[in-house]
Amino acid sequence: MKYNIKYLLVISALIIMGVSCSKKIDDAYANPNYDVKVAPEGLLPQIVASMAGNYGAHGPMNDIRYIGAYVQNFAYANTLSNFDRMGYTNTDVAQSFWRSHYYDIGQNNVRMIQWAIENKQWDYAGVGEAIFAWSWLNLTTYHGEVVLKEAFNTDQITFQYDKQEDVYTEVRKLSHEALSYLNKTGDNASQTSLAKGDAFFYKGDVSKWKKFVYGVLARSFNHLTNKADYKADSVLFYTNLAMKESTDDGLVKFTASLVSATNNMFGPFRANLGGASTTSPTAIRQGAFIANLMSGVNSAFPGVIDPRAIYLLRLNANNTFKGVEPNKGQAVLAANDRPENFWGVPQITANNTAPANDLNCRFIFRNDAPFPVMTATEISFMRAEAAFLKGDKATALVAYKDGIAKHFDLLMNYYNTNVPAASLLTATIKANFLADPKVVPANAADLTLSMIMLQKYIAMFGYGTFETWTDMRRYHYIDLDKTTGKQVFTDFVVPTGTGLFEDNGGKLVYRMRPRFNSEYVWNINELGRIGATQLDYHTKEQWFSQK
Repeated sequence: MKYNIKYLLVISALIIMGVSCSKKIDDAYANPNYDVKVAPEGLLPQIVASMAGNYGAHGPMNDIRYIGAYVQNFAYANTLSNFDRMGYTNTDVAQSFWRSHYYDIGQNNVRMIQWAIENKQWDYAGVGEAIFAWSWLNLTTYHGEVVLKEAFNTDQITFQYDKQEDVYTEVRKLSHEALSYLNKTGDNASQTSLAKGDAFFYKGDVSKWKKFVYGVLARSFNHLTNKADYKADSVLFYTNLAMKESTDDGLVKFTASLVSATNNMFGPFRANLGGASTTSPTAIRQGAFIANLMSGVNSAFPGVIDPRAIYLLRLNANNTFKGVEPNKGQAVLAANDRPENFWGVPQITANNTAPANDLNCRFIFRNDAPFPVMTATEISFMRAEAAFLKGDKATALVAYKDGIAKHFDLLMNYYNTNVPAASLLTATIKANFLADPKVVPANAADLTLSMIMLQKYIAMFGYGTFETWTDMRRYHYIDLDKTTGKQVFTDFVVPTGTGLFEDNGGKLVYRMRPRFNSEYVWNINELGRIGATQLDYHTKEQWFSQK
């Protein structure tokens, strides 16, 4: 018995020594495949960057370069771009946000929320839920059916897709959870602490994050105008709680150092707008639709020269605003009519080389320009549309006028840089524009749905392209305004015939395919189940826009 006790003591000592040695080794050489707890303030900056265009050129800004052609914000400098023709490519092109949602935000945000709750940092948990609500809504309106219930399950290699209506339910659930956390105080919730991780968005201002969440909720109801149970009152309720002033605008900010990732993705430092391929994001120019809309050519605002045009668009050698039509390229324009590219480089002779600096760049095309994610101007236009559809034109007119005013504020507050001094917007210019009866009718009865949606289109130009595409699909691109009998998006011309992508079968684009490199390589059986292996899957109308 004594021998057995001695034996056990020796074995126990060896086990203890082994555990101790193992612990020291684990501490010194952390397993890269094992969870390492990170402070939420260390995770949030990268997550916020993914709401724009992060270090790897993932995020909305990447995909905006392509779908901007669908809504004719942009057109390609060369002819017959797949995207000018409402088509797609069999690569990851235009599928960046899929990766951004599931990977760049993804597990990083899952862990940030988990660890914030463990640390009783309620504000970080609320911000994480808010970002997920925003991201899920963007993802589903972009792609349609997506992986929801099995998302972020690291034990699986294939995943089942869920219905879009389920994603909308999740968005609202996450939004209310976010508000619950953001309303909690005490413990380790701290504006000072939140400001460390939130330095490039709201700087730790919880009240602004709440308005952001209400904006997401407003979007989720605003998207469903074609449904029999569309709830205009819900849109009005949530817009009343969302952003009111331009100071509430949600902007991802950039420091523009010599490190590439600290620069705006559209600026010349990162040089993502040059080149000449028809399938890559290269050599984009302002579209003819937006140029006509802001230079008095569009019949909805005939003869109205918009003073905001100099901020958003580029002049040509004739000192006029003209744009490139889809599929035709810039070469069909007379040399002096070709607009400069968005870096201010003249196109009398084609030149896609990025300039050495951004001293001639404006708006969101500068290296340090902030990128808007959600704005007060968008909120006001949602409110105007909801009130109009409800039949309350008086409220609609007030919100419509406010939407235009808030866009002026956005430009004046954040984007005066490099605008010619003689063209800078002022309070007087803003007031005069709002007093023009061709833009803002004196009587509410004269307000039209086209006015609301076209002014919203202008206010979202270049940054709100995901939402603009959602708006256009809600009105099926060419639906008529029942009041006027004219297209809601007046003078918008969709591609037809050979100008439409060959796989479309004569139909318009309604969704982006799931990400090629993950889904078509690893999850093909599930794609077959939802029809995503069909050549014309991108033309399948989504649930949100169906009646």
